[in-house]
Amino acid sequence: MDILQPSVYNPRGMNVSRILLKPVAFAAGLHASRQTRAFLDAHRRTEQVQADLLGRLVAAHADTDFGRTHGFASIRGYEDFVRAVPIASYETFRPYVERVLAGETTALLPAGVPVLMFSQTSGTTAQPKHIPVTAAFLASIRMGWNVFGLLALQDHPEAWLRPILQISSSMHEATSPTGLPCGAISGLLAATQKKIVRRMYCVPQAVASIADPAAKYYATVRCGVMHDVSFITTANPSSTIKMIETGQAHAERLIRDVADGTITAPGELGSEAEAVLRFRPAPGLARRLQAGLDRDGQLLPRHFWNLAFAANWTGGTLRLYLRRLRELLDDPPIRDIGLLASEGRFSIPLVDNTPAGVAEILGNFLEFIPAEHRDEDDPPALRAHEVEVGREYFLVFSNWTGLFRYNLDDRVRVVERLGDSPVFEFLCRGQHTASITGEKITEHQVVEAMHRACLRAAARVDRFVLQGCFAAQPYYQLRMEIDGRAHALCSSLDEELAALNLEYASKRKSGRLGPIQPVHLPAGSLELQERRQIQCRHGRGEQYKHQYLMTDVLDEQGSAPD
Repeated sequence: MDILQPSVYNPRGMNVSRILLKPVAFAAGLHASRQTRAFLDAHRRTEQVQADLLGRLVAAHADTDFGRTHGFASIRGYEDFVRAVPIASYETFRPYVERVLAGETTALLPAGVPVLMFSQTSGTTAQPKHIPVTAAFLASIRMGWNVFGLLALQDHPEAWLRPILQISSSMHEATSPTGLPCGAISGLLAATQKKIVRRMYCVPQAVASIADPAAKYYATVRCGVMHDVSFITTANPSSTIKMIETGQAHAERLIRDVADGTITAPGELGSEAEAVLRFRPAPGLARRLQAGLDRDGQLLPRHFWNLAFAANWTGGTLRLYLRRLRELLDDPPIRDIGLLASEGRFSIPLVDNTPAGVAEILGNFLEFIPAEHRDEDDPPALRAHEVEVGREYFLVFSNWTGLFRYNLDDRVRVVERLGDSPVFEFLCRGQHTASITGEKITEHQVVEAMHRACLRAAARVDRFVLQGCFAAQPYYQLRMEIDGRAHALCSSLDEELAALNLEYASKRKSGRLGPIQPVHLPAGSLELQERRQIQCRHGRGEQYKHQYLMTDVLDEQGSAPD
């Protein structure tokens, strides 16, 4: 992959108002250019960069309780580190994090290092995960966004200094025992962003605090429709789809609001958003929207935006949303935002229309467990410069959150190299593997098989659930909201899954597995289920990933056996 020489920062094609911002933008661009050059240069010497980072991380955390327990003071290199610190999940760190939440920060963090907030996300249990956010961790996240943004804008210069529509969540969804905010780190990034960048966001931060989903999506499109949006950025493409579809469902209301300078959301906005959402009447824009609605029969983004690109996840199960997204946005380039989690940024995509990104080696010490060794008690791990192209791995990291050898349990595939570093794509979460008779199908395989089946059938299925059923002849059931062509789609899915998984093909051929059977669901069932799960697990819509493959097996009565 040849992108080790970044181009020079050069915004162009500006109108008068953008020209006035050019000096400030140029200074901000130079800073991002320096960070980008440093980032790309680091991949020429991955092994040394990672060794230096590991040394700094271990030294900085040597006097934490976790560091003392694991003998950080005696660690002199990677081999010592591996012997001293076992690979662990969040549950191993939870007792330390609970102490940090209570104000005992030296459980995980160096003395005198304040916690700015806790990045909160749903975990594998009912209790959410809390990741301490420090200034060093925030700086590494911001650096990754600067590199991502600069390279994306260099590829799409028509987006320079034009408004950005961001769909995000609040940094203050809950409060820690010591009064610190717990929520989305994207909220803190937005709140502490440079003024030149904050000025580009067309949706006020307060919109992220709106609890009602329909009201939030409506407020987002209501704000965005007033601006010359250059690109839309969010984690989950389904958020962009829901925003646009909410505008379409309430098109007459939206046009009336634009004309009158009001906002009459289909739900509660909340006091924080109501206090800042102010609009001027725009009758000319309203007439243009009405003309588009009359002409096309529905309100479409092209009636009010000229998008340069969209930025969101595209890998793993989320690729199923891309067809609908492209339909709504008139097939723009899509830039994957990289492997991002509450625990950090682990990759940065460098080009459009691929989920693959280069490893983020400046803020994370990365290790990779070969996929075939995932379930071992003490699995081997490779460093970033040691992985092989074409192989699949589970990602392990150590970074400025105070988490060391943390198994993120994200399955990735290395697709190429940039210098000495891997370029990898996200496939699925580790636990998303199902097996009734030893076939071990993965969620990634299921999503790819459904993608192929839909192409064959000229059908579109955004959501579905595949789950094993134990019977005299075990089989998988496909739950979806399509009725008429369900059996044909099941047949195609069965064939495509057999083409992707040799064990599944073998067990289908031998009769140990029966054909996939359809189960029709009422329209809206899966979306309602998602909302309930988000609420129960204290998550957020922008972060939620629909689970297409269930790993527990049903009995013939439709319940999971004991």
